[in-house]
Amino acid sequence: MATQVIDTTTTLVRRKRFSETYVGEWITTTDHKKLGIMYVLTGFFFFLVGGMEALLIRTQLAVPHGQVLTPEEYNSVFTMHGTTMIFLFVIPVLVGFGNYVVPLMIGARDMAFPRLNSFGYWGLFFGGVFLQASFAFGAAPNGGWFMYAPLSETATGCGVHAYICTPGMNADFWVLGVLMLGISSIAGSVNFVVTILKLRAPGMSINRMPLFTWMTLVTSFLLLFALPSITSASVLLLLDRHLGTHFYQYASGGDPLLWQHLFWSFGHPEVYILILPAFGIISEVLPVFSRKPIFGYTFIAWSGVAIGFLSFTVWAHHMFAVGLPPLAQAFFATSTTLIAIPTAVKIFNWVATIYGGKISFKVPMLFALGFIAMFLIGGLNGAALAVVPFDYQVTDSYFVVAHIHYVLFGGSALAIFAGVYYWFPKMTGKFLNERLGQVQFWLMIIGLNLAFFPMHLLGLFGMPRRIYTYPSGLGWSELNLLSTIGAFIIALGVIVFLTNFVLSLRNGEKAGDDPCDAFTLEWDTTSPPKKYNFLSIPVVRSRRPFYDKKYPEIADWKSVTH
Repeated sequence: MATQVIDTTTTLVRRKRFSETYVGEWITTTDHKKLGIMYVLTGFFFFLVGGMEALLIRTQLAVPHGQVLTPEEYNSVFTMHGTTMIFLFVIPVLVGFGNYVVPLMIGARDMAFPRLNSFGYWGLFFGGVFLQASFAFGAAPNGGWFMYAPLSETATGCGVHAYICTPGMNADFWVLGVLMLGISSIAGSVNFVVTILKLRAPGMSINRMPLFTWMTLVTSFLLLFALPSITSASVLLLLDRHLGTHFYQYASGGDPLLWQHLFWSFGHPEVYILILPAFGIISEVLPVFSRKPIFGYTFIAWSGVAIGFLSFTVWAHHMFAVGLPPLAQAFFATSTTLIAIPTAVKIFNWVATIYGGKISFKVPMLFALGFIAMFLIGGLNGAALAVVPFDYQVTDSYFVVAHIHYVLFGGSALAIFAGVYYWFPKMTGKFLNERLGQVQFWLMIIGLNLAFFPMHLLGLFGMPRRIYTYPSGLGWSELNLLSTIGAFIIALGVIVFLTNFVLSLRNGEKAGDDPCDAFTLEWDTTSPPKKYNFLSIPVVRSRRPFYDKKYPEIADWKSVTH
């Protein structure tokens, strides 16, 4: 017994010492700020992985009869590119910003459940590692990031076209990885909901919350209501593949469209899960660098709520070509058009915020303005896809690929970089280099349009997505080459960003606590903040609490509160 006590004590001492080391402190942390940084860094690591996969895709398609990848390799690479960018880049980085910034914005000490917060991060980390490890086993998912059943059902024995059938463990890696990531997302969503609703500083009513906090709250509810669809669909697919059930097999009494309904009832809210926090970032950056309060705060906040509700009514516009009844097509076409209204409200309010302001064209502002322009293009061609006859013509073509990339790269990714340049001084106490940031911005804007705009034309010219090569003489060659050149220009912009990041961490100019003369509470503390965030919990009297604290002589409590 004495020996056991001594051994236990020794073990506890060792654990304590490990947690006090630099590495151990990060691995065992429950501090929302450290976890936020870990989310962001992990997301950017997978961004590099997904980016390399994208370059392989574009190199394969740069010229007719490409031979960079075999058909099987191509199917795995394009499947993992979509899965990585959506589940392992955009969501983790936006969740990371939320982890770091939201408690500071609402005047809280930490997230409501710090240990659950840590669990959510490690669920993401191991889920991402699990998915990428599929390459090492020669079983990378190869059925598209949507993994359509019943085409993905066959566990053994397949036809010659790998993209219509997924033998072996390929689909299993995807399904199990997505389930792990879903558990992580649920843990994070519960934490955000409780934190935002219960831990706000005194005086911070729901209508005084920063807009990034608003969008994070709506996104968290979206995740909680959308994830059960993909979870149930994935479990049914596993049962079909390994236990002999037939949920998706028509010949055995199943429904081959069941997967699409379940997947897209998650997949379209997922688009807004990816874009609403980006809206929040833009709504924080534009007022600060326009030196004006946000125009139409109430409209922006509640239009986000409207988007959240409407996002659950539009999923079948992905399925117009499957033979839906005319009444169903009319309903989903109408709801898809309606969801453009609250989105347009935000764009008009952002433009009104900029109008007449004293605009400072710093890098965060450049990325925010780029976001508005690029997302507008993505939104307009998305509205075109709501027109059923037009959708018949371009469904499963590169027009749809162009649309999703303008929304998620021209939208989410540009907003993420706006957030990085805006909050990097808060996280590190140093500035990112302004000149390198401007070079990165223009490289990414030029590369983005060169890479993705030709895809509209490719889709109209009949090029289907998910093909690994194509013959010459179809009018696709030059456009594909332009698209590949654009992808490499984007990659050059990412290299500039990585260089900027490393150099600024080492030798960056010190930023101070409030370098942007900002409006919200995260700037009302040191940069980087202490572990306890605030020496004393702030009291909030307006929607711009820190700005009005700095300039009480010009604070207009009535106009900024109601």
